[in-house]
Amino acid sequence: MSGHLTIAGLGPGAEGLIAPEASAALARATDVLGYIPYVRRIAPRPGLTLHETDNREELDRARHAISLAQAGKSVVVVSSGDPGVFAMAAAVFEALEEIAPEDHPEITVIPGITAMLAAAARAGAPLGHDFCAINLSDNLKPAETIRHRIRHAALGGFAIGFYNPRSKARPDGFARALEVLREICEPERIVIFARAVSTPDEAITVTTLAEAREEMADMRTVVLIGNAQTRRVGRWVYTPRSWEQA
Repeated sequence: MSGHLTIAGLGPGAEGLIAPEASAALARATDVLGYIPYVRRIAPRPGLTLHETDNREELDRARHAISLAQAGKSVVVVSSGDPGVFAMAAAVFEALEEIAPEDHPEITVIPGITAMLAAAARAGAPLGHDFCAINLSDNLKPAETIRHRIRHAALGGFAIGFYNPRSKARPDGFARALEVLREICEPERIVIFARAVSTPDEAITVTTLAEAREEMADMRTVVLIGNAQTRRVGRWVYTPRSWEQA
């Protein structure tokens, strides 16, 4: 078996934020697979086949990628951001469980800049202390589990990054997240809406939990919730690295 499977992150949007190792893998690829808008970021060229699939076909996409690599192809599965953060790396390894270890293709995972970190950099350093990431989509886990995790993250004093906050199919998830936070956090808690970071559509809005509204987020937005000590300095937002006991 001479094929190879690479799982790569394309970063938050700007071409300059794609890791050089990911660019090199794409340059030698025979096949690139991924969600439609991510694959369309890859320039067509002779010898390269682009496989676009819907966002809810992750396991089938992973199985297809593995089969192509088993057939000797140089395959790249692309995700936005980092492939290991709510993305395709986990799907590939889940599909790999269906195959005997002796039939596994060679696999490389290349990290990327995930949206939460790109958003934090634009705002300053809101993730300077302990933080966590929570995907608000209830496609793959129950809504009550999401609420439970938000509640305990807030009680634990974590800054929080929310992925997939609000879509047309799931218009109420972010509103429910705000309800949970308002039960626990002070109204002045800093909230950052970072939309389409590093693209021409980029927009950064810094507000408070009291002023945050569900319609301020969509699927191109990452929402960062500061902890109790997150503060502003000029136009920047940061969370001190040391913890001041209340």
